[in-house]
Amino acid sequence: MKPIGSRCSRIIGFHAYSVRTIQQLTNWTLSRMKDDIKKVVILGSGALKIGEAGEFDYSGSQALKALKEEGIKTVLINPNIATVQTSEGLADKIYFLPVTPRFVEKVIRKERPDGILLSFGGQTALNCGIELHKSGVYEKYNVRVLGTPVTAIMETEDRELFVNKLNEIDVKTPRSIAVNNVDEALKASEKLGFPLIIRAGYALGGMGSGFASDSEELSQLAKKAFSFSEQILVEESLKGWKEIEYEVVRDKYDNCIAVCNMENFDPLGIHTGESIVVAPSQTLTNSEYHKLRELAIRIIRHVGIIGECNVQYALSPDSEEYRVIEVNARLSRSSALASKATGYPLAFVAAKLGIGYGLHQLKNSLTKNTTACFEPALDYIVCKIPRWDLNKFQGVSHNIGSSMKSVGEVMSIGRTFEEVIQKGLRMIGQGMHGFTGNRNFEVSDVEHELEEPTDTRIFAIATALENGMSIEKIHSLTKIDKWFLYKLQNIINIKNELAKFKQLDAIPDDLIRRAKVNGFSDFQIVRHTINPPSEKTDEELLKFRKSRIAKGIVPVVKQIDTLAAEYPAVSNYLYLTYSGKENDISFQHDQRSIIVLGSGAYRIGSSVEFDWCSVNAINTIRNEGFRSIMINYNPETVSTDYDICDRLYFDELTFERVLDIVELEKPKGVIVSVGGQIPNNLAMKLYKENVPILGTSPVSIDRAENRHKFSAMLDTISVDQPRWKELSTIDDIHQFVDNIGFPVLIRPSYVLSGAAMNVVSNKSELTHFLNLAAQVSKQYPVVVSEFIENAKEVELDAVAKDGDVMAYAISEHVEFAGVHSGDATIVFPPQKLYFETIRRIKKVTRTIAQELNISGPFNIQFLAKDNEIKVIECNLRASRSMPFVSKVLKSNLIELATKIMMGIPVEKPHKSVFELDYVGVKAPQFSFSRLAKADPVLGVDMASTGEVGCMGEDFYEAVLKAMFSVGYHVPTKSILLSTGPARSKVELLNSAKKLVARGHTIYATGGTQKFLKEAGVDAQLAYWPEEKKSPNTIELIRSREVDLVINIPKNLTSSELNNGYKIRRSAVDFNVPLITNARLASAFISAFCRLGKDDLIVKSWDEYR
Repeated sequence: MKPIGSRCSRIIGFHAYSVRTIQQLTNWTLSRMKDDIKKVVILGSGALKIGEAGEFDYSGSQALKALKEEGIKTVLINPNIATVQTSEGLADKIYFLPVTPRFVEKVIRKERPDGILLSFGGQTALNCGIELHKSGVYEKYNVRVLGTPVTAIMETEDRELFVNKLNEIDVKTPRSIAVNNVDEALKASEKLGFPLIIRAGYALGGMGSGFASDSEELSQLAKKAFSFSEQILVEESLKGWKEIEYEVVRDKYDNCIAVCNMENFDPLGIHTGESIVVAPSQTLTNSEYHKLRELAIRIIRHVGIIGECNVQYALSPDSEEYRVIEVNARLSRSSALASKATGYPLAFVAAKLGIGYGLHQLKNSLTKNTTACFEPALDYIVCKIPRWDLNKFQGVSHNIGSSMKSVGEVMSIGRTFEEVIQKGLRMIGQGMHGFTGNRNFEVSDVEHELEEPTDTRIFAIATALENGMSIEKIHSLTKIDKWFLYKLQNIINIKNELAKFKQLDAIPDDLIRRAKVNGFSDFQIVRHTINPPSEKTDEELLKFRKSRIAKGIVPVVKQIDTLAAEYPAVSNYLYLTYSGKENDISFQHDQRSIIVLGSGAYRIGSSVEFDWCSVNAINTIRNEGFRSIMINYNPETVSTDYDICDRLYFDELTFERVLDIVELEKPKGVIVSVGGQIPNNLAMKLYKENVPILGTSPVSIDRAENRHKFSAMLDTISVDQPRWKELSTIDDIHQFVDNIGFPVLIRPSYVLSGAAMNVVSNKSELTHFLNLAAQVSKQYPVVVSEFIENAKEVELDAVAKDGDVMAYAISEHVEFAGVHSGDATIVFPPQKLYFETIRRIKKVTRTIAQELNISGPFNIQFLAKDNEIKVIECNLRASRSMPFVSKVLKSNLIELATKIMMGIPVEKPHKSVFELDYVGVKAPQFSFSRLAKADPVLGVDMASTGEVGCMGEDFYEAVLKAMFSVGYHVPTKSILLSTGPARSKVELLNSAKKLVARGHTIYATGGTQKFLKEAGVDAQLAYWPEEKKSPNTIELIRSREVDLVINIPKNLTSSELNNGYKIRRSAVDFNVPLITNARLASAFISAFCRLGKDDLIVKSWDEYR
């Protein structure tokens, strides 16, 4: 293809055929290919887990849009019921089924598709797709794999094939040896020398990888890695080299472009998912940039990838020496980041290329008048920062390395590195105000923290710089490029300048402007100068804001422009910055705009379900003829896809930034109730500044959120609740606990997903957990409440209008109260609740809705025992379970809620809507295998990273599908039981009998074996880990003699937890399914004893009526 104007250098990957010849050729082949493809199966990635999260909801949604545009019928297989892609209107058919070869083959047999897409569902879809290829399913049903051929995928996934393939074109890879057992790994280490890195084949997010500095470490790592993969690679360590990534695209005509290159802030040794990443790269020379770009294009051509591909390099900081670490022949978390960083929709383009398009035939969706064959050029910088939630896990290691532990990420956009790093650190939502001004970070040994990276290393660098440590010294400890360190030093210098002033009006205008250009928030500036007490902070902030605006120091709105203004952009993809003079867009103050506040970074407790809620609110606003404006900063989401709304502000969800946007847009109103807790926490502040909040009044939100006000309200309206007190001294707490007795529940006042909420069984635990709760929210005292044992937990999701309940969904937990609702297995409609209990729940709900005058979505959690019900809490916002109940009901609660909040007349759904002839089960996904040393035990603090939802003709069918979807399988070998308290032993007695009848050998620890024997159930004694006798529980797990472990802790005392910890942790480390709740274990065993695999019906969502 001929170069177009000055763009020659940026379409260097194109062949020089005449345009006309290509056009004729492609039109003919394209029409043929499209005629052949009428129906396509797309594999999703299942539940969100560490290493495989919301980015695949985004990429799958893009692929579905691309195929829909072509009139191709789509069949989606994805059990993740909370995702946007499993919504009505995207795919033609949706199957909420496990993404496993057995179920996918059944869907293929039923649907008879022409093609299948494997690269839009992460490693889960890829591994499943490869298994189907190996077993001949595609040939059997005449299904074509669209896009990258399976052989090419296998060459990038199998480490040995990958190295050999790149050797053919003289591309350097790390010296490595592929091995199939531990002895071979030790022999390989003799040839390569230490230090080494271990990598598992066909694994996601660095699972099973790690660094070894001697034979003992290597042996331990290799044993664990082999439980995730049949093959591992022992590789030379390049720790300390730079890590660079390129996102490259290739079409079937061999045209290639490099869409984006990214650079890790952290050197090699830290997984790219754990690292701060900037795009475009900042420290590469022109020569290095072009060398790596040319190599990436050479690799994608040689491997034969069609669509999108991610190439990861190690680059020596001292020369142009490089190694190719990895090639991902699929959409990855990096491609979601690259898409959002450049505005180039990689997944959409990859899907089009998969069905036969060439790059030159696709339009750039931002400029509208150039083709997709132009490489983006950025006039801004983006920064991705991971979000960890390691404090939620007992005993977890905070060190970060080659295996991924982060649960989410944020992306900030700006014009300087200082601006984006400070914005990003505020976005991660862990109480930090930027690079400076953070009070709650203390580090005892700064040098150790810099050398051995943890999740807080960036703040250790801030501490080191503030303490006067030299950049040379920090560089030698961290190997972070000095360019980044000098930029961070600049932030500290500005902070020190601000600290010279003790009055806000004394700060020179140019210093305020410079601080804002470098990412300082109003809060930081106020703290660094007058440092007011916490009760005065809000007042001082508003004063400073007023004076700053009066001086004309305000942010401007800039468009994301993929071609750096070389061609005019018509972009609605926006960010705010102080590096600019004028806004790129105009504002229509016509009361036709509505702002929706998104949910921010995915974290434990707030994940893709709130993105589903946000997107559905946005869709409803547009459908009703209003302009939709989204504010969010999570690159993994569909809500941050610029074609989903009329305007996307990819920016902070802080009070300061939201107010900036509200003042510019002057909307009809702001919706705070669909993005989880972050927008909810802003409601009262915005309300005080006269921002129109749509739906329930923020005064009511505060009445529900503040436990004191909420409890007083429940007493007033005669609704029962567990006894509790808000106490501020240790003596008062002990006195109250003596009065109500153990166990008790301890929590701070404002809370999401049970942060620092704990059930306490004795006095020593009480003292320990009081410290934790006080640290979470110092402004609020601690709440202590009675904990009711063996009570059922019931959820109610509902929508009200002016206090009148319009629609509702009642669901029950399989587990008894004490397991966080986000970790519980939830059944809807409820199967084991008394009619009387349901009647009382409805009555209480109506009373609360009237009292709070609710207009919009809300969720109430109840305890039910012996027909008595008590209210635990009420959230006046959408909840985690809203997508699940909406999809099972086939009645979109968020659409209804949004219409009500907008003031649009709605009718109550007919009662028959709530009568279902099938059952939905929502099951949690845990990622304990990623979290070294964490105790995989469930409590009131949430630990799951994702969820699935499956449907069945009855409870047993639905629960079995859901359990298979989160990685469980029907055991074929022996089973290890350690059943804890007497009640659990009784609960599991019938299950044990069923297992023996099914032919399983049961191994049981002391107390359990004795109980089973007395009850007439044959069980072999398995000794505790420390007993050092055989058969030992740990040996049974490591040798894989057992393939299901059921371990129920008696209580949450440290001695009890330690006793079973080794059993639970070994099960996770050696990839043996583990259940730690008796009621769930009983339900799962009953289900697989009752139903065979072929009894599970393969039905699409629309077939459940």
